[in-house]
Amino acid sequence: MTNAQILAVCRSNWEYRGIDDTSVREMLDELSAHLEDAQAAGRTGQDVVGRDVRSFAATWARARAPLSRRVLRTASLACLAIGCVLLISYLRHWTTKLAVTPDYLAFWVVLGVATVTWELRRGSLGMRAGWALGLATALPAGILTSLLAGDGVLFTLPLWAAPFLLLPGLPYAVADARAKKSGPADDEVAVGLPGR
Repeated sequence: MTNAQILAVCRSNWEYRGIDDTSVREMLDELSAHLEDAQAAGRTGQDVVGRDVRSFAATWARARAPLSRRVLRTASLACLAIGCVLLISYLRHWTTKLAVTPDYLAFWVVLGVATVTWELRRGSLGMRAGWALGLATALPAGILTSLLAGDGVLFTLPLWAAPFLLLPGLPYAVADARAKKSGPADDEVAVGLPGR
């Protein structure tokens, strides 16, 4: 296995596990330096990472970002998404109080749980398969709840609920945006991988 292949396997494993872009870049830089040092000393990349590259990457990922930290990050980003949805709902209805009905609540709870569960398993919170899977499960849940529970209002949410939910995820969103903005060109040069 070449050094570029080892780096590619580690990168995909770390991204799958939800390591943020900045940390992935730092880990790749550090591993790349170790691999270059080993190559200069006449050793192979497998002498550095062992026979099972995936196991090596998983061990390093768990040490770098334990599950509790990844769950906190994902929960904060989920709150950010919920806050955005609420803000759009307030703007769409042009109101300062949002009436929450059983079908509305069921739809968004199922969408959020399905998406976050899938994306935590996959490793990131993006607009891909997790959202599609969440939508495919949330639509039937919302329709079924509407048929069974009716249209009664469960509670109303004041306008301040949206910014309150936006706050926990903002630092993560800003950090991810900055990492993506400064990252791809640096990553491709440092790691020697083709662009994504």
